[in-house]
Amino acid sequence: MPTRGTTTGIAGIVGVTALALALVARFAGVPLPLIYAIQGILNCFGLTVTSVVAFRLLLLCFYAVGFSGVYLWLVRTGERPERRGWQTVVTSPIARAIVAWLLVLLLGVLFDADGAFYKVATHRDGLRQASEFGILACGLTLVIITGGIDLSVGSVLALSAVLFALLTIHWGWPAGLAIFLCLAVGGTCGLTSGVLTASLRIQPFVATLAMMVFARGLAKTISGGMKISTAVRNPDGTYSYVPIPSILEAIDSRILWDNISMVTVIFLVCAAITGLFLTRHRWGRELYAIGGNEEAARLSGILVTRAKILAYLTCGLLAAVAGICHAAQEKQGDPEAGAGYELTAIAMVVIGGTSLAGGRGGIGLTLIGTLTIGYLEKILSINAVPEAQRLMLTGVIIVIAVLMQRRRVW
Repeated sequence: MPTRGTTTGIAGIVGVTALALALVARFAGVPLPLIYAIQGILNCFGLTVTSVVAFRLLLLCFYAVGFSGVYLWLVRTGERPERRGWQTVVTSPIARAIVAWLLVLLLGVLFDADGAFYKVATHRDGLRQASEFGILACGLTLVIITGGIDLSVGSVLALSAVLFALLTIHWGWPAGLAIFLCLAVGGTCGLTSGVLTASLRIQPFVATLAMMVFARGLAKTISGGMKISTAVRNPDGTYSYVPIPSILEAIDSRILWDNISMVTVIFLVCAAITGLFLTRHRWGRELYAIGGNEEAARLSGILVTRAKILAYLTCGLLAAVAGICHAAQEKQGDPEAGAGYELTAIAMVVIGGTSLAGGRGGIGLTLIGTLTIGYLEKILSINAVPEAQRLMLTGVIIVIAVLMQRRRVW
């Protein structure tokens, strides 16, 4: 009877072999009889597919087997107490996060949308689109490390986007004052969630769910339920168009020969600042201690309530930053913006390796998780996968990522 270690090794070999076969099939092709066999099998179930679809299904099967085998090997090997030094390294949380990112890149190689995946513009736009979610993910990392959660970040993003568009486009406020007010509003939302959670001891899920509903309602109230755009309504019912404020153009610009979006730069700055606080500041160590054992942290003299409130406040501030970036990129403030963004941001945090139970994780892992989900979204987008299916896949990814953090997954 094969031992657990043997089974794990076989899974790894099968996984790597399947991924290699997928690459060979993608670039060298497969025998036509195999394609006909797949079509015949599908016909038995009443499904008629073209040879191209059959070929894609074969690639997908190879990839699914390879992904499962490699990750089974990583998880099982990481549980073994007698693992060697190199096994400890390759099964660490950061190694798992990097492997997940590389597997997603491999998916782009297999399904490159007629070469679109290899274009610089695809990667540039993918990073730009992921940056908004990444900013949210940085704030959520702080909260999740404490063992909490914040479901309101998408709604706070919408509120900040609407407010920023209203102040700059319609009212012509100075950029600095508008940004300050938006950050103050976002911070207030986060502060309120923190007080409800840390001081009043309301469950984070309930407290932030209430804030999610409240912030969305406030965004619709101040916008009148309409998008705040460059079309300004006159007293007689007609519309006049105002120029786009320079601050919106600046945030939506690109640097380094039009290859890096300013929103991506803002995301990296936010990640660097939050990362420094987590690794170099006393507050960051307090957050880890609270997530590991809140009662022990309290008994050791840590001001748990203050530290948790600061975490939620920072999360609200970063959600406001993401809202400002969203308004700049869309050139408008939409009260419906950010719906479901919290799901994607949480997926980025979790797929990176930050534990939902608290006490483990970091901004570096969140960066890798942002790249992973960002590239996955872009690959699905260039292959014309509908958004409904993308949302379903995001939910599946969260479940898989949580299972990967547990022992004895299979």
